[in-house]
Amino acid sequence: MPKFVTIGYGDREGYDRTDAAVRDEAHAHDARLRAMGVVTGIAGSPMQVRNHDGAGVTVRSGAFLSSALPVAGFAIIEADTVEEAVELASATPCAVAHGVVEVWPLQETP
Repeated sequence: MPKFVTIGYGDREGYDRTDAAVRDEAHAHDARLRAMGVVTGIAGSPMQVRNHDGAGVTVRSGAFLSSALPVAGFAIIEADTVEEAVELASATPCAVAHGVVEVWPLQETP
């Protein structure tokens, strides 16, 4: 079954201004996804790792990418289609609490 990586972006302000009942249902949806086997996680502090030309590893604290909202979490979803993955992501906390969720098809490496 195809896999999709989701990246949720959101901030506390958007979360707090969302009706509590909507937030509670979004968290219940996340719990149902986890019960279905979806791997989810809250984003911690990132590290940038480089090893240009295999000449030596350098590590730097902080995100490489930048966005209008902070990264809040990730999930790996199995779904038959991208439309199904979008439907599953559309009820998550970031999607309903004034954030955004990206859905990326995860292609198998050869």
